[in-house]
Amino acid sequence: MSNTNRDDIAELLKRAADVAASEGIPSDAFMAVAWQAYLAAHPGMREELEDKALRSELKKLRKRGLIATA
Repeated sequence: MSNTNRDDIAELLKRAADVAASEGIPSDAFMAVAWQAYLAAHPGMREELEDKALRSELKKLRKRGLIATA
């Protein structure tokens, strides 16, 4: 990504944050909406992240001996 693209993105995010702040939107709500928009722009990413989280949780459970390995 070029510096110009990063600068454009930074400017858009700053403007969105300014609007959210002026409307009294809590920061966690703003960040949640931004994250949802990012995931919506990247089809398949949500599922990929969910799969990684599930694999990590299964690994932890196996290490603790709470589920069997196949």
